[in-house]
Amino acid sequence: MSLALYRKYRPKIFEDLLGQATTVEILKNAAIKNAFAHAYLFYGPRGSGKTTAARLVAKTINCETRQKILNTPTPKEGRSLDRSIGSEPCNKCHVCAEIDEGRGIDVVEIDAASNRGIDEIRNLKEGIRLSPLSYPYKVFIIDEVHMLTRDAFNALLKTLEEPPAHAIFILATTELEKVPPTIISRTQRFSFRRLPKRIVEEKLANICKLEKIQADEEALELIAISAEGSLRDAEMLLDQLGMDKEITLQEVENTLGRVGVKKLVDFSALLIAKDISGAMAFIEKLEGDGQNLSQFTKDLIHFTRRILLARVDINAAILFENYFTEEEIQKIKDLSSKAEANFLIALIKSLIKAYTEMRYSPFAVVPLQVAIIENLTK
Repeated sequence: MSLALYRKYRPKIFEDLLGQATTVEILKNAAIKNAFAHAYLFYGPRGSGKTTAARLVAKTINCETRQKILNTPTPKEGRSLDRSIGSEPCNKCHVCAEIDEGRGIDVVEIDAASNRGIDEIRNLKEGIRLSPLSYPYKVFIIDEVHMLTRDAFNALLKTLEEPPAHAIFILATTELEKVPPTIISRTQRFSFRRLPKRIVEEKLANICKLEKIQADEEALELIAISAEGSLRDAEMLLDQLGMDKEITLQEVENTLGRVGVKKLVDFSALLIAKDISGAMAFIEKLEGDGQNLSQFTKDLIHFTRRILLARVDINAAILFENYFTEEEIQKIKDLSSKAEANFLIALIKSLIKAYTEMRYSPFAVVPLQVAIIENLTK
């Protein structure tokens, strides 16, 4: 069985953790000073690198190479830890290899979504008291920690307050607001952000090069857009589509049921030109091609919003740099110069209403057509 791309190309050092520069810098500094905290809370959207970062912390703090440096006798004037080794795991020792492969016996990963009760946390507390079997530190990674019950959180709280010297906790969640303040206050907190489309595209292009996959730029762009900032989702989709070592935009559109930026530009141009006939023909073709019209309407709302922003403030296009190419930004500017702000505002309102109706209507195309006709005949 082949290894999934998201596992094969998972970052092995902090420097490879994309889109989280501030978090990476702080964790690397902690490694250099050998000053890791006893409890961390990583929060942010799915696929942004929370669990990967947790494993990197576990690997770095237990890395044999770093431990040898730390345990080497030094002159009285003090010890200076080599930055090139001290800030990252070596990825050569057996400890690094075991943790990478998920075999680290002293790195315990718990999915709180399926182990959310007080009994599981009590069992965890019993295990925490025991010294590590093979490594200097035991690292407990609790994923989706917000799923724990109130009693389970209360049981965890005491352990976080007075943990054994050999234990480190890393809590990860996509819903910070569901984690009790008492838990949050006892951790170092790191916010993980959605990855910009440009960064996701670059990583996909690099994987394609290594895997010898021929992929259209527009295809990778649509995959990155569909992933909505989740690198894991993007890599999973690339894995699915790259079986025959060739990926086209049409193949991605057919698989996802959504269109690329070029078609959004073309359709927006028809709307701004108030070309009802062309717009209706465009929608009919999308429906005939089996595209998801609800998703198309959602994408169109976001795209029209960007045209409006560029219309009221031409410098707003700077906000799109991590999302669109320079050519696409220029097309947005061109479209914005041809449209009145009031027309765009009314169009967006109508599309939002249509999108709401489409989600519950057996005739998804009708609300969209009505919204377009309403605005283009005013």
